[in-house]
Amino acid sequence: MTYNTVADMAEDLALNRRLTAAVAKEGILDPKGWLYPRNWQLVSQPGWDAAWDSAVAGGVANPGEDEAVITDGMILAGVQAIIAAETPPTP
Repeated sequence: MTYNTVADMAEDLALNRRLTAAVAKEGILDPKGWLYPRNWQLVSQPGWDAAWDSAVAGGVANPGEDEAVITDGMILAGVQAIIAAETPPTP
């Protein structure tokens, strides 16, 4: 992992739009508000940086928009993992 890669992902508009859409689909009422403090945590998910770097090395023009780079499944898993970690267990 390189910190530059993580920073590039965190600041990528297309990727952030996709993250926001996933958060909204999970029923979060203010998806942008929820995502803002968690964006860096999401893009730091294991494997995301390697996928991004591989795409850039392969000449992918906009890796944040390309669903083959950071897949919708990867995004959903990351969002759901954070939601689960923040949800108190039910007795």
